Amino acid sequence: MRADTGAAGAYFRSMQAALKGLRIYLADAKSPLYAHGLVGQVLIPYVDRLEATFTAWEHRVGFTERFRISRADSGFPVFQNVLTLENDRATAKERLAAMPEVEALKAEMADFILRHKQFPSALQEQIAERLYLEDIGKDAVFAPFILPETIRVSVNPKNRRPYYVVHWGVFDGSQTLPMVYMATIEDSSEAIAKSLIGAEGKLNPEIEIPLPVGGLLNPEFARGFDASAEKNGAYSLSPVTIAQNLDADFEHLHPKQLRRFVLGPFYSAGVTDNSDKISSILSKVRKDENAWLLTWTMQEVFSVTERPAKRGLWSSTPARDEYHINTDDLEATRQGVSDYQKHALVPHEAYQALYASGEAESIFSGFTVHVVSGNQVISEV
Repeated sequence: MRADTGAAGAYFRSMQAALKGLRIYLADAKSPLYAHGLVGQVLIPYVDRLEATFTAWEHRVGFTERFRISRADSGFPVFQNVLTLENDRATAKERLAAMPEVEALKAEMADFILRHKQFPSALQEQIAERLYLEDIGKDAVFAPFILPETIRVSVNPKNRRPYYVVHWGVFDGSQTLPMVYMATIEDSSEAIAKSLIGAEGKLNPEIEIPLPVGGLLNPEFARGFDASAEKNGAYSLSPVTIAQNLDADFEHLHPKQLRRFVLGPFYSAGVTDNSDKISSILSKVRKDENAWLLTWTMQEVFSVTERPAKRGLWSSTPARDEYHINTDDLEATRQGVSDYQKHALVPHEAYQALYASGEAESIFSGFTVHVVSGNQVISEV
C-alpha cells in the first residue's frame, strides 16, 4: 500500500489499537491466560517489541514509497519489512549522527513555510526518517529471531535435575507471523547439578541467580541452544517436531514442555482481504481503531515419559523424551500438539457489527472471544 493513500494510516491505527487491547488482556490477572502460569508475563515484552516495531514502520512510511503487508494471509507486514528494519539497525547510529535533530528540522520546516508559503515535503520526510532511526536504535523491536532468555530456575524433586523456563521469539518469514516460544527444559549434566543443587536436593541457597539471564542458564550449552532454537523456529515445523529436534540436539538437555504463541491472522477493514466475509462486516465500523479483529493460537506439547539412556559395549543411546499428541482431536493431531487454544480479540463496536450480521457464530466457531471495551477486556463472550 502507498503511504499517500491513507490506507497505511488506517492500518497502523487499527494495529496499534489491537496491540493495546492485547496488552490489556495479557495484563489482567483474571484473564484465562493466567491458568498457564508465566505466559502473560512472558508475552508482554514481545507485545512491547511489536508496538515499537509498528511505530518505527509507521515513521518509515513517511519517507518511503511503499509498505507491503500480507493482505491475503496473515495481515502482518511482509517479511522483507522485518529484514529491512534489521539491516537499518546496523547503520542507525551513523545515519543519525549525520542528520539534524528533530527540533532543528521542525524549526526549518516552520521557516520554509513562512518564506515560501509551501509545505516542505522533503523536510517532513527527513523528520520521519530521523524518528524511524531513533526508534530502531533503541534495540527493542521484533527482530527475525529474538535470542532465548532464562526466566526461572528450579529443581525436579523426583530426579534432582535443575530445570529452566526459557523463552524466545521468531518472526516467521514464509507465513509472516510473529511467534513466541516458551520451553521448560531439564538439564542432566553433572557439572551444573554440582553447581546449582545443594545436599537436600534443592537449589543451593548460596548461589545467587540474577534472573532473567540472557540465553540458557547453563553456559556450556547456551550458544548451541541459541542456534538450535533459531534453526527450529519456523511455523511450518509442528511443536512436537521442534521439541524432538531440540531433544535430539543435546544429550543432556531434555525439553519437558514447549509452548508456541502464534499471533495472527489480523483483519483490518479496507486493508486486508484474508476474509471477504469479515472484511465486508468490518467495513461498516466507522472508526479505524475499532474496525479490526486479531486472532492467535496457543499450542502446547509435553513429555509423557523419558526413555532412559542405554550404554553398551558397541553403541549407546542417549535419553529421549516421548511427547503426547492428542489423537482424539483431529486438529490437535494435525498441529502436532498435546493441546491448543484459539483466541479472537475484537473491539466492542466490531463485535456488535459481526453479531448483527448473523455471522458471529460461524466466524468465531472454535475460538474463545475477548471483547475490548474501553480499558477492559471481557472474555469468553
